[in-house]
Formats: sequence, structure tokens, C-alpha cells
Amino acid sequence: MITHVVLLALNDPADRDEAVARLSALPQSIPEIATLQVGVDTEATDGASDIVLITTHDDSSSLKAYQSHTVHQEFLSWLRPKLASRAVVDTNSLNSI
Repeated sequence: MITHVVLLALNDPADRDEAVARLSALPQSIPEIATLQVGVDTEATDGASDIVLITTHDDSSSLKAYQSHTVHQEFLSWLRPKLASRAVVDTNSLNSI
């Protein structure tokens, strides 16, 4: 299992709701997404991102298929001009403490 974590900071916070709605719709079109969680920053901490996306994929091939999927690419075309910054971590080991 691969966990894909993405932090998104938007140029305009007004784009947040549409970004969340578009992200939430991805699993309907992309079968390589095993699970998807999306959340928004509620504390407005200095330096915080606006949106967190966490998806899981059966393996690296599934993650790559998701990333190259036409629907994901269309979302990225919409999103990129609206991004102030983005950070990504892909891991196959998350530890609970």
C-alpha cells in the first residue's frame, strides 16, 4: 500500500471549495485510488497549507496510473495556475505511535 500525501497552498482562498469538490470527485473516475481523504486548514496558522489530500494506492504502479490518468491531468491543468505552493510525500510505511 502506498500513501500519497499532498499539501496545497492556493493563491486565492476563494478557490478552496472548488478544489476540494474536484478532488473529492476523483475516485469516481479513477479506479486506482483505493481511498481518498481531503481536508482544509481550520486554524490559519502562519505558513500552513490550505488543503491536505491523502490517497492510498495498492502499489507504485497504481499510484503512477492515478497520476497519469486523464481526469487527474485535467484537474492539475485547472489547479496549477491557482497554486502558491505544493508539497508531496509518497510512503509505504506510516507509523502509529
